[in-house]
Amino acid sequence: MTAVPLLDTPDAAPTPSDRARRRGLVAFFAIAFGGGWLWVLGANALGQSLVNPLVQLPFAFMPALGAIVARRWVTREGFADAGLGLRLRGAWPYYVAAWLGPLAITAGAAGTAVLLGLWDGDLAPLRDALPGVPWWLTVLLLVSVMPLLAPVYWGEEFGWTSYLRPRIGGGQLRSITVTGLIWAVWHYPLAFVGYVEFGNVGAGLLVWTVSFLLQEMLLAWLFIRSGSIWTAALAHAGNNMVLSLLLAVLMEDPDGGDGLGATTLTWLPIVPMAVLCGWLLWRGAFRGGARKSPRRHAR
Repeated sequence: MTAVPLLDTPDAAPTPSDRARRRGLVAFFAIAFGGGWLWVLGANALGQSLVNPLVQLPFAFMPALGAIVARRWVTREGFADAGLGLRLRGAWPYYVAAWLGPLAITAGAAGTAVLLGLWDGDLAPLRDALPGVPWWLTVLLLVSVMPLLAPVYWGEEFGWTSYLRPRIGGGQLRSITVTGLIWAVWHYPLAFVGYVEFGNVGAGLLVWTVSFLLQEMLLAWLFIRSGSIWTAALAHAGNNMVLSLLLAVLMEDPDGGDGLGATTLTWLPIVPMAVLCGWLLWRGAFRGGARKSPRRHAR
């Protein structure tokens, strides 16, 4: 029985030279940003809606493509530290956290809206979303579809959380912060092509950036602790299919105003996410090197 180490341990993969690592990062950024932004701007110029999931798909997979090219052909370091294995036996508590976490954050955001008087708690829009289907069953269906959509969101997580973050250096907290900022900037063009419409673009991008920073902290924690990128992909699916979708259905201004528009719906989840991230920091989750896995399993 051989223990499987966490991915942030130094011996998890061959270490390329500094020069090779820089070349790998250049290739990664060229594909993730160059390819991604060209796709977004090109699709918009051709009249394609970035709200369409099929139009979004190539953009979402550009970070993964960049990571694959860098690992396989630029640095030739391979995929030993990529976290491609499911590791279900040892990582199941983190799969549960990734699966139910977005629903808990949704509840926290909704509760915050009620406390601040921004929402009256009316579930009628959710009941109307699928006529004849109880609201709780609609929520259950959304949560149930998360594992099926995790491969779609794997593209971003394999690029940002699995490849880029461990190669930034300076400790886990610094690498998470830098990765979150870069990940946020990568999304910025979407604010100008109809994917998200902020009443005040500057304020909206600032709030969006904070949201990405907190999300990356939670996603990185899942990845580091589980040793599998699939926990982060599952949580990312929940962020889009549960958290964002439920809040939009329940609270979005149908007339496009900024009362409960994109900016408000972006900062409401920041409150429960900040609580979770604060708890992780208080627990020292990102202090020093890799944490010891609480539950190891055989190869």
